[in-house]
Amino acid sequence: MLASDSFGKGERLVFVHGFTQTRESWRDLTKTFSHENEVVLVDAPNHGDSSDTSLNLENGAKAIIEVGGQATYIGYSLGARLCLTAALTNPNQVSRLVLISGTAGIEASAERNQRIANDEQLATRIAQIGVSEFIDEWLAMPMFDGLTPQTNQRAMRLKNTTTALASSLKLCGAGKQQPSWSRLNELKMPVLIIAGQKDTKFATLAKRMADLIGSHAQLQIIANCGHTPQFEQPEMFLEVLSNFLRH
Repeated sequence: MLASDSFGKGERLVFVHGFTQTRESWRDLTKTFSHENEVVLVDAPNHGDSSDTSLNLENGAKAIIEVGGQATYIGYSLGARLCLTAALTNPNQVSRLVLISGTAGIEASAERNQRIANDEQLATRIAQIGVSEFIDEWLAMPMFDGLTPQTNQRAMRLKNTTTALASSLKLCGAGKQQPSWSRLNELKMPVLIIAGQKDTKFATLAKRMADLIGSHAQLQIIANCGHTPQFEQPEMFLEVLSNFLRH
């Protein structure tokens, strides 16, 4: 069982974090929902207190459903890959779905294989340099330019281990996600797709996902932020998410 904790009462909201984060990354942001909802924060496979649990995306999605049960599932980046997989494999358990900076997979096999190879190299690099230096390199990537020392949660990320992060890359990296673009129309629950305006790659992916899901999908491109809209523009993010949950 994946590590998790919950607070609040009401309709259940399950939050799943991104690569190198832990469930604690959501805590401050989600307190606002605990007045009307049960908030469940999950440590994804190979992260936080689930560091010893190594699962691929499909089994990781099942494990998240085992923790969350019937709920609204909200995932960011790696968490979005897990939550999308969960919604496609266990649609009856996912009453609503929120995907932040997510994708339905890399379609071109050559590009997907290259991403797998890149993640394998990255996994080796983590083992060579250790968590602290790797986190610094990870946060220095252009996609995280919108984060500051106050918002990048570096100390929280350092609680992960080299072995577990390397395993996550090998098992749950973007190249290991089975492309599911042709299956997005199977999603019948309300879906909210969020991306940052400056994150042009994922904003484009977000629009395509929303178009393929259909009329019950909402698309929100949040201005003045990149790959982490929930931390770069938290007030706007909370407003967007709150509006979706109210309807």
